[in-house]
Amino acid sequence: MSNRGFFPAILFGFMTILVLILTTSLIISLILSFSSLTEQSVHWFIIAIAFLAMFIGGLMAGGRAKEKGLLVGAITALMFSLLTFLIQFLGYDVHFSNEQYLFHGLYILTGAIGGIVGVNLSSE
Repeated sequence: MSNRGFFPAILFGFMTILVLILTTSLIISLILSFSSLTEQSVHWFIIAIAFLAMFIGGLMAGGRAKEKGLLVGAITALMFSLLTFLIQFLGYDVHFSNEQYLFHGLYILTGAIGGIVGVNLSSE
């Protein structure tokens, strides 16, 4: 595969992740604002949504690339993790905790699995 097909696939998967995360963040923030729910009560739901977004982003990237799904999906999720780290570090002057390193490592793994599935579901 040429680099011309590789990077647009990663960008498409990354944009998919961003749209999913931002949309669900808006919905969850509205629910939290207008209900008696707290952030702690939806904590695990938010984490599940994040993993689902990584899988779908990797799936889309792998489907677009049509090969090297493990690499494409992992790079797609890695880009999201890097964006998260940059926002957290530069915007809030806070480093990742050990728990966050674990979650982001699992995000990258989930994106890679999504990329593998995406390649296998894509038609020639």
